[in-house]
Amino acid sequence: MPAILPRDLNPKQLEAATHPGGPLLITAGAGSGKTKTLTSRLLYLLGENIAPESIIAITFTNKAAAEMKERAERLITEIGIGVSPPFIGTFHSFGARILRSEAPLVGRTRGFSVYDEDDAVRLIKKILKAESLDQKKYPYAVIRHKISKVKNELENAEEDEDEVFSRLFSLYESALRDQNAFDFDDLIYKPVYLFENTPGILNKYESRYRHILVDEYQDINTAQYRLVRLLAGKHRNLSVVGDDHQSIYGFRWSDFRNFLNFEKDWPEAKVVILDQNYRSTKTIVSAASAVIEQNRFQRPKTLWTENDEGSPIKVAGFSSPESEAEWIVSSIKDPASSAILYRTNAQSRPIEQALIMGHIPYMIFGGLRFYDRKEIKDIVACLRLAMNPLDEMSRDRLLKEFRKTKIRPVIEELPHMGEICSPVELIGYILKETDYIASLKTDFKNAEERIENISELISFAGNFDSLPELVERISLLQSTDQPRGDEDRAVRLMTVHMAKGLEFDDVFLAGVSDGILPHERSLFKASDLEEERRLMYVAMTRAKKSLRISFFRTASRFLYEIPPELVEFSDFKFGDEDTIYLD
Repeated sequence: MPAILPRDLNPKQLEAATHPGGPLLITAGAGSGKTKTLTSRLLYLLGENIAPESIIAITFTNKAAAEMKERAERLITEIGIGVSPPFIGTFHSFGARILRSEAPLVGRTRGFSVYDEDDAVRLIKKILKAESLDQKKYPYAVIRHKISKVKNELENAEEDEDEVFSRLFSLYESALRDQNAFDFDDLIYKPVYLFENTPGILNKYESRYRHILVDEYQDINTAQYRLVRLLAGKHRNLSVVGDDHQSIYGFRWSDFRNFLNFEKDWPEAKVVILDQNYRSTKTIVSAASAVIEQNRFQRPKTLWTENDEGSPIKVAGFSSPESEAEWIVSSIKDPASSAILYRTNAQSRPIEQALIMGHIPYMIFGGLRFYDRKEIKDIVACLRLAMNPLDEMSRDRLLKEFRKTKIRPVIEELPHMGEICSPVELIGYILKETDYIASLKTDFKNAEERIENISELISFAGNFDSLPELVERISLLQSTDQPRGDEDRAVRLMTVHMAKGLEFDDVFLAGVSDGILPHERSLFKASDLEEERRLMYVAMTRAKKSLRISFFRTASRFLYEIPPELVEFSDFKFGDEDTIYLD
């Protein structure tokens, strides 16, 4: 083994790391050491006296880039080869580097600004107002989404069937140029434009970069795919690593077909399959593999491990999310080594409640606690004002967050409605009279997620006959703060999407019901259902030692794909009538 490489690489990792040159596809199963392998390849290239400035390693997240950079720097220091690491960063940071150098070619100075999402939305609002367009017909959140799609999918806005959108896109691009700014999508979109439309620019960069390494290749979208193909076209030294079984970002326009078609793009490509899992027990690996093999469109691989057999996967079903949450919380042995995963953020509400009642510290990873979410705080403010007309804090929130022309008469009527309506009826009245759902669809790209949160609040409110009882329960849950220092012993809560790339000793996968996982939106299209199955696979492979899966009402079809000999149906019950078991 070359002295520059870590000595614990397995034969396939070593084969990938020491590939002499040309296109390389590393198909890396869950827990198979893909980051270690890609970092080792980087070290191998440096050891072959490839100039660091001629190598780029591209990742999707700053976290992944920082991890790879830290590993590379540590190994370079340990080995003492006396070189600086090459560029290691995200697609967007690499694109920004190109634009800093070539800004005048796209009508900017090198001191340009990069507008974040809020900046982009404010600019669109300003354009819509200047054009006197009805925001109900042209919601700015929808316009922003379409603009982002054009840039990520490399579409031609001039050919859009909606002529008004075509004009808005042009006005938006002109405004960005006038303000010496790019939006976040431009950091990929504009370099691709430069490479394809500016003579000499592509040759400059494809000559400069002799080796290109790309992490999580299954997640690239059209613009990222084009950027990589253009850059690697001259030297053809493209090394990519990924796992089509973990492609779960279709909603961000990622297209795992780019991964599946790698050899079509690069016919001379070498393919190395990393199929040894170092993370999970044999039981978990076998169960996850049995689920994912049901997908039609994939690169088949048989994941295996030398780890212990491990305990069976525990599965139980319940009649309500509340009783499911109680079972989960009662099963937690070590919060610090545990994670609770779910398909949608709305599912955290009963789980948070059970954790609070069980005095178990928890942290929401990559999101807000249920009662801290804007849409929940808005509706709760209405409920509080209905119960207490003197609540100035709630009144102020309503005047600020709701459309003022519609909220004032509602504010006056709330105390009366609170007296005659059930909590669920009162929330229905609020939503109808304020057009709150329509305003969410206008104002937010993630309106659907916010509406799901409101639906969960309505479901919870259905357990209460009186408004004071509901508001008191919510207030008690909101005011329960974790003592300082509890973060280190807190259970982690997160969506499956947020869990990708992480691992935990004990994983609880909640709400594995048809209509949730798989999500109801995916049930009518085969490709969408396969992405949901990949999501199930990602969730299962986060577990190292134990995996518990629960559902309420109707069990997910994915549960029937786990071999029964790997499953143990839990005998934990909250009353015989409340626990549901798979047949």
